[in-house]
Amino acid sequence: MSLIPTALATATALGLAGAAAGLVLPQRVRGAVGGVLTVGVGVAGGASGVAALGGSRWSAQVPGLLPLAGAHFAVDALSGLFMAVAGAVVAAVAVYGVGYVAGHGAHGLGSRGAQALLPLFALTLVLVPAAASVSTFLLLWELMALTSLLLVLSEHRARTSVREAAVWYAVMTHLGLVLLLVGFMVYAAQAGGETFAALRAGTAGIAPAVRGLVFVLTAVAFTSKAGLVPLHAWLPRAHPEAPSAVSALMSAAMVNLGIYGLVRVGFDLLGGGPAWWWLLVMAMGGLSAVYGILQAAMASDLKRLLAYSTSENMGLVVLGVGAAGLFAHAGDKALAGLALAAALLHIVNHSAFKALLFTGAGSMLRATGERNLDLLGGLRARMPVTAGLFALGALGAVTLPPGNGFISEWLLLQSMIHGLAVPGVTTAIVLPLAVAVIALSAGLAAAVFVKAVGVGFFALPRAAGAAAAKESPPLMLAGMGLLAAGCAGLALVPGLLGDGLDRAVTAVGFAGMRPVSGGGLQVRLQEVSATLSPLWVVAALVVALGAVMATTAWVARRRQRRTQARLWDCGGGAPSPRMAYTATSFAEPLQRVFDDVLAPEQDVDVTPVRESTYLVERVKFRNRVPDRIEHRLYRPVLGLLAAAGQAARRLAGGSVHAYLGYGFFGLVALLVVLVVGW
Repeated sequence: MSLIPTALATATALGLAGAAAGLVLPQRVRGAVGGVLTVGVGVAGGASGVAALGGSRWSAQVPGLLPLAGAHFAVDALSGLFMAVAGAVVAAVAVYGVGYVAGHGAHGLGSRGAQALLPLFALTLVLVPAAASVSTFLLLWELMALTSLLLVLSEHRARTSVREAAVWYAVMTHLGLVLLLVGFMVYAAQAGGETFAALRAGTAGIAPAVRGLVFVLTAVAFTSKAGLVPLHAWLPRAHPEAPSAVSALMSAAMVNLGIYGLVRVGFDLLGGGPAWWWLLVMAMGGLSAVYGILQAAMASDLKRLLAYSTSENMGLVVLGVGAAGLFAHAGDKALAGLALAAALLHIVNHSAFKALLFTGAGSMLRATGERNLDLLGGLRARMPVTAGLFALGALGAVTLPPGNGFISEWLLLQSMIHGLAVPGVTTAIVLPLAVAVIALSAGLAAAVFVKAVGVGFFALPRAAGAAAAKESPPLMLAGMGLLAAGCAGLALVPGLLGDGLDRAVTAVGFAGMRPVSGGGLQVRLQEVSATLSPLWVVAALVVALGAVMATTAWVARRRQRRTQARLWDCGGGAPSPRMAYTATSFAEPLQRVFDDVLAPEQDVDVTPVRESTYLVERVKFRNRVPDRIEHRLYRPVLGLLAAAGQAARRLAGGSVHAYLGYGFFGLVALLVVLVVGW
């Protein structure tokens, strides 16, 4: 008997039991019991995913679960990859969450409602990739959206900004749901069935224009869930305002399912498409990568910085997915498999380091009460374990060796560079731009996380909360330690995923290139001459660092001893926190370079003394870098909707006759639409 159905049934039972425990158990035990059950959901879901990556397949229909069509489930290697990632993240974050909840009492994530919703949210993250029909997929997709929305709202009593973030998230996620409904409705009607098997079988008979419409509708919905620009407005609001454990799940697991939907529909169900599909996808990915990391560079709110970093990394993933589609359209299935494998590997790496970074940010917030980097500092000495784990996550995010993000971005670059051999004007123009986007985002990411680590953990404390910070509880450190172990394993032995990646790529119709192989020691590209061994890279770095340290020590011993004495300090005295770099000042040079793109807003307010306008009492300087896309795109739309709402009030005049007329004309219009459609 296959492990997959048993593991999924176990995950479902544990998720429902966790929800019940959150509702009925008293406060002193519900956090621990709910956390243990949520860990079980993650372990069981991850086990089913690992089994699928190992070559197992499973499909089933549950007739009575949904009316009419029933519920359909199927798990292949592609589903298994996303289930394994979600399960691993859920298990580690749930361990962290038990310690996190212990300090919150009956409020926020420790409330009865939040503790009931968290296991359900974790369960949907595992089950969405297993759905094999339109109705089953949409039901689980909406359940995932609703549970995450309510979890974002769990701290709404503490801050008014939580409610604003939840409104943005609710509107954006349900606009995406409407697009999915329309897209799948058109697809199922044309294909003659709503199961994924029926959609695959009926795709060949659908007109190219209809296939293009289905792809655009579903791609926009899925990229919105992934947080891609310009549909990203909810992400830098919802992720910072959610409890940190929820932020980690949303940023390291939920956004991945937007990529899963794009790959499943675009490659598996629709069977690929013309070049313009994938050029559109690559444009969104490239824009998200550059714009997201630029906004992260300007952010001083640590969780907002990490949220924009998620948008950047999902942009890189979508860039790889688009390149895979472009190569497949050109007939080069080998390069298409490489690009898709690189994108899938980056999803795995991003989930590991981003969950670690969000849990680290949550530890800093719990210890200091602050998430503003300008008010932090000095935490390395007060929270040494958290500092080390956060730095490991940041190393993965900057995509430099020996961080785990380096391997997947290197693979992505290899696919783009070797794709230049594909004939055609399109690839000759697009691929160099894609390489430039990857390089630029990597360079900016290095600056972003140097800022986050340097300003947050070094220098002097800038606020009382930072000065009084203490290390996180053991369970929080244990959860972060599990994620750190995942980052280290992915950095040193990425080849352990080679067979699973090959099966996931093959599941959507590409010949697997086995780009990550060699018994977990090497990365090989079989069709092109490129080999990279992460262990040798790390060994070389260690040797180089040892040589530098030995040389420094030798030079220091040969120097003459100098008498220590106080030097003249120009009357400045000892350094104070006001003299250190803040996140805002660190980002100012980048702001000047990208001034035309970011369009910062600066305001100087000079207040003179009452007796004379020539004497200054106070000067106040304010610098703000707004989200320019939001300002130019969303604000005008919101203004038009507000004006339309005001104008529509005239229709509600209180006349029963008018209301009956509205209903009559609405019914006539519906009948006309039905007759024309028939």
